[in-house]
Amino acid sequence: MGLLRNVISIAVLACACTQAPARTKIAALRTQERTAQTEHVPTTGTGADTTDAPTINELRQRRGLVDVKHVFVPSGQWIFGGTASYSTHVNNSYTFLIIEGIDSDGYTFKISPMIGYAPRDNMAFGMRFIYSRTLLRVDGGALNLGDEESGTSITAEYYYSLKHSYSVAAIWRQYIPLGRNKRFALFNEMSLTAGGHQTKFAADSPVRGTYETGTSIALGVSPGLIAFATNFVAIEVNIGVMGISYTHSHQVKNQVKTADLRSSNMNFRINPLSIGLGVSVHL
Repeated sequence: MGLLRNVISIAVLACACTQAPARTKIAALRTQERTAQTEHVPTTGTGADTTDAPTINELRQRRGLVDVKHVFVPSGQWIFGGTASYSTHVNNSYTFLIIEGIDSDGYTFKISPMIGYAPRDNMAFGMRFIYSRTLLRVDGGALNLGDEESGTSITAEYYYSLKHSYSVAAIWRQYIPLGRNKRFALFNEMSLTAGGHQTKFAADSPVRGTYETGTSIALGVSPGLIAFATNFVAIEVNIGVMGISYTHSHQVKNQVKTADLRSSNMNFRINPLSIGLGVSVHL
């Protein structure tokens, strides 16, 4: 009898040891299920915890255009770049619509170096310096309205204009990666610009001259596209789509008469004349 009792006790103990891990596993699964249900409880506006609400970066990522976790311009990177342009023209007895016999020449030169620094991924702050010089000289031309007998003709014998402008701009850029592409990206540039200009006018015979100086301030938005040609050199194209500007000019005519001009401008349209093509170096 004693031997039988020992055999039964050993069998009961073995059965209990076999069932214990199973009960422990079932309890763990039930605990995980309750935790998952608690984490997915929808939040309401009655003071519920909103830590599970989607962040702004998650909402942007759902659009499918960008991958906000992808780094296109890493933090700590220096950016050097700029744009330059030059154009010239010469007209000999040129006719344009109602303007006949245009004899003129001139040029426009513009340079704009830029330096920036990225304190955060895909974001940069910097400065841009802009200088431009424009010359226009007209030796002759006529504006004809109507026919030869009853029409009106306005003749310009001489006109000369030379303008210098210089300004400095504080810029902020946000780069928008196109998915996980490491070569192409969009960017949006906002700039606050302040500067001045000097202009000399001369016209008629005998010559009457006017000297003008002025200052201006402007706020602009210029989206664009950037493409890396190498690991360090990128090509940029941007265009102005919105701007607010204010200009004050002071004129002195023939060293006697003076005049002042104040003007403001606001536009919310694409300006084809503001298209810029430049090169930037990322170090």
